[in-house]
Amino acid sequence: MKSRGLVIAAAAVGVAAVALAGVVYVLARPEADRFAECRTGVMAGGEDAIGGPLELVSETGETVTDAEIFTKPSLLYFGYTYCPDVCPLDTVRNAEAVEFLQERGFDVQPVFVSVDWGRDDAQSMDDFTANIHPDMLGLTGSEEQIRAASKAYRTYFNIRDPEDEFYLIDHSTFTYLVLPETGYLSFFRRELTGEQLADQVQCFLEKL
Repeated sequence: MKSRGLVIAAAAVGVAAVALAGVVYVLARPEADRFAECRTGVMAGGEDAIGGPLELVSETGETVTDAEIFTKPSLLYFGYTYCPDVCPLDTVRNAEAVEFLQERGFDVQPVFVSVDWGRDDAQSMDDFTANIHPDMLGLTGSEEQIRAASKAYRTYFNIRDPEDEFYLIDHSTFTYLVLPETGYLSFFRRELTGEQLADQVQCFLEKL
Protein backbone atom coordinates (compact mmCIF):
# COMPACT_ATOMS: atom_id res chain seq x y z
CA MET A 1 0.00 0.00 0.00
CA LYS A 2 2.85 2.32 0.82
CA SER A 3 4.48 1.86 -2.61
CA ARG A 4 1.11 2.41 -4.28
CA GLY A 5 0.72 5.64 -2.37
CA LEU A 6 4.13 6.77 -3.52
CA VAL A 7 3.21 6.03 -7.16
CA ILE A 8 -0.03 8.01 -6.85
CA ALA A 9 1.81 10.89 -5.20
CA ALA A 10 4.47 10.88 -7.93
CA ALA A 11 1.77 10.86 -10.61
CA ALA A 12 0.04 13.79 -8.94
CA VAL A 13 3.30 15.71 -8.85
CA GLY A 14 3.84 14.94 -12.52
CA VAL A 15 0.38 16.18 -13.47
CA ALA A 16 0.90 19.33 -11.43
CA ALA A 17 4.24 19.92 -13.11
CA VAL A 18 2.69 19.58 -16.57
CA ALA A 19 -0.11 21.96 -15.61
CA LEU A 20 2.37 24.46 -14.19
CA ALA A 21 4.48 24.23 -17.34
CA GLY A 22 1.37 24.98 -19.39
CA VAL A 23 0.65 28.06 -17.31
CA VAL A 24 4.23 29.23 -17.62
CA TYR A 25 4.13 28.72 -21.38
CA VAL A 26 0.94 30.74 -21.75
CA LEU A 27 2.33 33.56 -19.66
CA ALA A 28 5.68 33.51 -21.44
CA ARG A 29 4.43 33.22 -25.00
CA PRO A 30 5.70 35.94 -27.34
CA GLU A 31 3.35 38.91 -27.33
CA ALA A 32 3.00 38.62 -31.13
CA ASP A 33 0.92 35.46 -30.66
CA ARG A 34 -2.14 37.58 -29.94
CA PHE A 35 -1.99 38.83 -33.53
CA ALA A 36 -2.00 35.34 -35.06
CA GLU A 37 -5.53 35.59 -36.44
CA CYS A 38 -4.64 38.89 -38.16
CA ARG A 39 -1.75 37.49 -40.16
CA THR A 40 -2.44 36.42 -43.74
CA GLY A 41 1.05 35.33 -44.80
CA VAL A 42 4.60 34.67 -43.69
CA MET A 43 7.66 36.44 -45.01
CA ALA A 44 10.13 34.08 -46.68
CA GLY A 45 12.93 33.29 -44.26
CA GLY A 46 10.90 34.36 -41.22
CA GLU A 47 10.02 37.76 -39.82
CA ASP A 48 11.98 37.91 -36.58
CA ALA A 49 14.83 39.92 -38.08
CA ILE A 50 12.73 42.54 -39.90
CA GLY A 51 13.08 46.14 -38.78
CA GLY A 52 15.52 47.82 -36.46
CA PRO A 53 17.39 51.12 -36.11
CA LEU A 54 17.07 53.57 -39.00
CA GLU A 55 18.76 56.85 -39.85
CA LEU A 56 17.35 58.77 -42.81
CA VAL A 57 16.73 62.33 -44.02
CA SER A 58 13.25 63.83 -43.69
CA GLU A 59 11.41 66.19 -46.03
CA THR A 60 12.77 69.11 -44.01
CA GLY A 61 16.36 68.02 -44.59
CA GLU A 62 16.86 66.87 -41.01
CA THR A 63 18.44 63.55 -40.12
CA VAL A 64 15.94 61.44 -38.20
CA THR A 65 16.00 58.04 -36.51
CA ASP A 66 13.37 55.33 -36.25
CA ALA A 67 12.28 56.72 -32.87
CA GLU A 68 11.44 60.03 -34.56
CA ILE A 69 9.89 58.42 -37.63
CA PHE A 70 7.53 55.97 -35.97
CA THR A 71 5.72 58.08 -33.40
CA LYS A 72 2.39 56.37 -34.15
CA PRO A 73 1.31 53.20 -35.99
CA SER A 74 2.74 53.58 -39.49
CA LEU A 75 2.37 52.05 -42.94
CA LEU A 76 5.89 51.93 -44.36
CA TYR A 77 6.62 51.62 -48.08
CA PHE A 78 9.87 51.67 -50.10
CA GLY A 79 9.84 53.16 -53.61
CA TYR A 80 10.97 56.26 -55.50
CA THR A 81 9.33 59.45 -56.77
CA TYR A 82 10.27 58.90 -60.43
CA CYS A 83 8.49 55.54 -60.41
CA PRO A 84 6.05 55.64 -63.36
CA ASP A 85 3.36 53.25 -62.15
CA VAL A 86 3.65 50.99 -59.11
CA CYS A 87 4.70 53.55 -56.50
CA PRO A 88 1.93 56.09 -57.20
CA LEU A 89 -0.68 53.32 -57.11
CA ASP A 90 0.65 51.74 -53.92
CA THR A 91 1.15 54.99 -52.02
CA VAL A 92 -2.33 56.21 -52.96
CA ARG A 93 -3.72 52.84 -51.81
CA ASN A 94 -1.88 53.26 -48.49
CA ALA A 95 -3.26 56.79 -48.14
CA GLU A 96 -6.78 55.48 -48.76
CA ALA A 97 -6.26 52.86 -46.04
CA VAL A 98 -5.16 55.58 -43.64
CA GLU A 99 -8.32 57.55 -44.44
CA PHE A 100 -10.52 54.52 -43.78
CA LEU A 101 -8.72 53.93 -40.49
CA GLN A 102 -9.08 57.56 -39.43
CA GLU A 103 -12.83 57.33 -40.05
CA ARG A 104 -12.85 54.33 -37.69
CA GLY A 105 -10.94 56.17 -34.99
CA PHE A 106 -7.40 54.91 -35.64
CA ASP A 107 -4.52 57.36 -36.13
CA VAL A 108 -2.07 55.84 -38.62
CA GLN A 109 0.72 57.56 -40.54
CA PRO A 110 1.80 56.67 -44.09
CA VAL A 111 5.60 56.66 -44.53
CA PHE A 112 7.43 56.59 -47.87
CA VAL A 113 11.16 55.76 -48.06
CA SER A 114 12.97 56.47 -51.34
CA VAL A 115 15.49 53.97 -52.69
CA ASP A 116 16.71 56.59 -55.19
CA TRP A 117 19.46 58.54 -53.41
CA GLY A 118 20.67 59.99 -56.72
CA ARG A 119 17.51 61.95 -57.55
CA ASP A 120 15.23 62.05 -54.51
CA ASP A 121 16.26 64.89 -52.23
CA ALA A 122 14.25 66.33 -49.35
CA GLN A 123 12.37 68.76 -51.59
CA SER A 124 11.28 66.15 -54.12
CA MET A 125 10.12 63.92 -51.28
CA ASP A 126 8.09 66.79 -49.84
CA ASP A 127 6.50 67.52 -53.22
CA PHE A 128 5.67 63.86 -53.81
CA THR A 129 4.10 63.13 -50.42
CA ALA A 130 2.13 66.39 -50.39
CA ASN A 131 0.32 65.18 -53.50
CA ILE A 132 -0.53 61.83 -51.92
CA HIS A 133 -1.60 62.59 -48.33
CA PRO A 134 -1.05 65.55 -45.96
CA ASP A 135 0.19 63.22 -43.21
CA MET A 136 2.54 61.18 -45.38
CA LEU A 137 6.17 61.39 -44.28
CA GLY A 138 8.79 61.17 -47.02
CA LEU A 139 12.31 59.98 -46.25
CA THR A 140 15.48 59.83 -48.30
CA GLY A 141 19.19 59.80 -47.49
CA SER A 142 22.64 58.83 -48.65
CA GLU A 143 23.26 55.56 -50.44
CA GLU A 144 24.59 54.10 -47.21
CA GLN A 145 21.55 55.21 -45.19
CA ILE A 146 19.05 53.94 -47.76
CA ARG A 147 20.79 50.59 -48.22
CA ALA A 148 20.85 50.13 -44.43
CA ALA A 149 17.12 50.89 -44.19
CA SER A 150 16.34 48.53 -47.07
CA LYS A 151 18.41 45.79 -45.48
CA ALA A 152 16.68 46.29 -42.12
CA TYR A 153 13.29 45.64 -43.74
CA ARG A 154 14.65 43.05 -46.14
CA THR A 155 13.43 44.89 -49.22
CA TYR A 156 14.86 44.50 -52.70
CA PHE A 157 15.79 47.18 -55.21
CA ASN A 158 18.01 47.37 -58.27
CA ILE A 159 18.84 50.33 -60.50
CA ARG A 160 18.53 49.01 -64.05
CA ASP A 161 20.88 51.39 -65.87
CA PRO A 162 22.55 53.93 -63.55
CA GLU A 163 24.14 55.72 -66.53
CA ASP A 164 20.75 56.52 -68.04
CA GLU A 165 19.37 59.89 -66.89
CA PHE A 166 15.88 58.40 -66.77
CA TYR A 167 16.83 55.10 -65.13
CA LEU A 168 14.17 52.89 -63.62
CA ILE A 169 14.48 50.98 -60.37
CA ASP A 170 13.09 47.50 -59.76
CA HIS A 171 11.96 47.18 -56.15
CA SER A 172 9.81 45.11 -53.80
CA THR A 173 6.31 46.36 -53.11
CA PHE A 174 5.41 45.23 -49.59
CA THR A 175 3.84 47.65 -47.14
CA TYR A 176 4.87 47.21 -43.50
CA LEU A 177 2.97 47.94 -40.30
CA VAL A 178 5.39 49.46 -37.81
CA LEU A 179 4.57 50.54 -34.25
CA PRO A 180 6.39 52.93 -31.91
CA GLU A 181 8.80 51.03 -29.65
CA THR A 182 7.42 47.65 -30.80
CA GLY A 183 8.76 48.07 -34.34
CA TYR A 184 7.77 45.84 -37.25
CA LEU A 185 4.52 43.93 -36.81
CA SER A 186 3.40 42.63 -40.21
CA PHE A 187 3.55 43.09 -43.98
CA PHE A 188 0.87 43.45 -46.65
CA ARG A 189 0.91 42.70 -50.38
CA ARG A 190 -0.03 45.24 -53.02
CA GLU A 191 -3.03 43.24 -54.27
CA LEU A 192 -5.14 44.61 -51.40
CA THR A 193 -7.49 47.52 -51.94
CA GLY A 194 -7.35 50.50 -49.58
CA GLU A 195 -10.34 49.21 -47.63
CA GLN A 196 -8.98 45.67 -47.42
CA LEU A 197 -5.66 46.99 -46.16
CA ALA A 198 -7.47 49.10 -43.57
CA ASP A 199 -9.41 46.03 -42.42
CA GLN A 200 -6.23 44.02 -41.93
CA VAL A 201 -4.41 46.83 -40.13
CA GLN A 202 -7.43 47.40 -37.89
CA CYS A 203 -7.30 43.77 -36.80
CA PHE A 204 -3.82 44.36 -35.40
CA LEU A 205 -4.59 47.73 -33.83
CA GLU A 206 -7.65 46.41 -32.01
CA LYS A 207 -5.44 43.89 -30.22
CA LEU A 208 -2.92 46.40 -28.86
